[in-house]
Amino acid sequence: METCCSSSSSSLSSSSSSVNVGVFKNVFLPSSTCLSLRQPQSKSSSSFAEGGRFGRALNTTAATKEETSNKSQNEIEMKGITLRGRPMYLDMQATTPVDPRVLDAMLPYFVSSYGNPHSRTHYFGWEAENANEEARKNVADVIGATEKEIIFTSGATESNNMAIKGIANFYKSGGKTHVITTQTEHKCVLDSCRQLQQNGFDVTYLPVKTNGLIDLEELKKAIRPGETCLVSVMAVNNEIGVVQPLKEIGEICRANKVFFHTDAAQAVGKIPLDVDEMKIDCMSISGHKIYGPKGVGAIYVRRRPRVRMEPIINGGGQERGLRSGTLPTPLLVGLGEACKVAKEEMEYDHKHVERLSKRLLDGLKERIPYLVVNGDEEQRYPGNLNVSFAYVEGESLLMGLKDCAVSSGSACTSASLEPSYVLRALGVEEDMAHTSIRYGIGRFTTEEEVDRAVELTAEVVEKLREMSPLYEMVQEGIDISKIQWSSH
Repeated sequence: METCCSSSSSSLSSSSSSVNVGVFKNVFLPSSTCLSLRQPQSKSSSSFAEGGRFGRALNTTAATKEETSNKSQNEIEMKGITLRGRPMYLDMQATTPVDPRVLDAMLPYFVSSYGNPHSRTHYFGWEAENANEEARKNVADVIGATEKEIIFTSGATESNNMAIKGIANFYKSGGKTHVITTQTEHKCVLDSCRQLQQNGFDVTYLPVKTNGLIDLEELKKAIRPGETCLVSVMAVNNEIGVVQPLKEIGEICRANKVFFHTDAAQAVGKIPLDVDEMKIDCMSISGHKIYGPKGVGAIYVRRRPRVRMEPIINGGGQERGLRSGTLPTPLLVGLGEACKVAKEEMEYDHKHVERLSKRLLDGLKERIPYLVVNGDEEQRYPGNLNVSFAYVEGESLLMGLKDCAVSSGSACTSASLEPSYVLRALGVEEDMAHTSIRYGIGRFTTEEEVDRAVELTAEVVEKLREMSPLYEMVQEGIDISKIQWSSH
């Protein structure tokens, strides 16, 4: 399949003159049709090259300490809170900034290459379709799949719903009405499973160990031969960053003829993934977690052995009939370019993130006693650092860090004041779960931001502990775990 009009020297003769033509989809087109405006810019375009590695201004940089110390300078009021300058962004698990190379690839499809990819009778539609298929290939390449196994969606939430409900409902008629997942999955997975339960399915919610990892022996015991149709386990946990043993899970599922789905929104492009080697049957992918646009994602659906599912969106039959609706070419191009860049730079990004994560944790440990890292410290993605601080009040801690964009859990549950259900599943005590902070480090995070985050966190924790009677008792050598508290 050709991806652009060729600058062919062929010509068509008319009665009086010849016209230069190009060839597209085996159709001869006048060269004037192949406008340069419609050709997507390559990542080596001048707009990117002139900006160095980060391209055009990508402003994730926080205000300096000097700027924030001057209360009258650059004040911003939002949501009833006054901010002194732009906060630093350390919430990469919630979303990532769009990489300039991704934006460069997307722009032509907003302003000039705007055809409907499902219009099969003219150049504009062919051009958009070609761009979509190139994006599909880029997504497939980053996980070791084939293009025909990639279905585009609006994001990981839709992909998770498709996998869980689609597979369960398709195989229900064969008596397979049992699904296995874990207690620490993303809310959209847990809610999808609860809906299955309302429709007559039986769901097993596997507990996790105190380090956040599942017990493989418990998984084996939970599988019911002839009844279990699906196991769904997240690749990298969005709150604590632990990496589940995907290959081992895949082998267990394949040996028991059970499909294996993984929510890889936090994993794709960040850790090496190979769907064949890991025996993964379905995988959910998100664009905005890997420096791509919001509102687009994909689901990998294995063809051999074939995975079948019922569609949850019906209509024009796009995406092999599994996900109807006009494909948003600019977003797909962005997702594809994000996957391409992530694959090319995965090793560099991982080293960069790992170095800054170590710098952040070492700095926090040096400045702040009585902190605990939540989740396994070895088997984890380093860009996600979840830490609990003892003897401080959680909401006050988060408000005190208003100049640093961090979170206390997943973005989907951040409006809740309840302690994280993920941390509760690990057995973290409620008071420590309330004081957890998730720091997200990414491709564009700088040493200066990490150092400033350490300084800010240390200042806020110190101030809050000065007001804590519990911390004062600990300082005096009192073992507060042995105190009998009276209730009123």
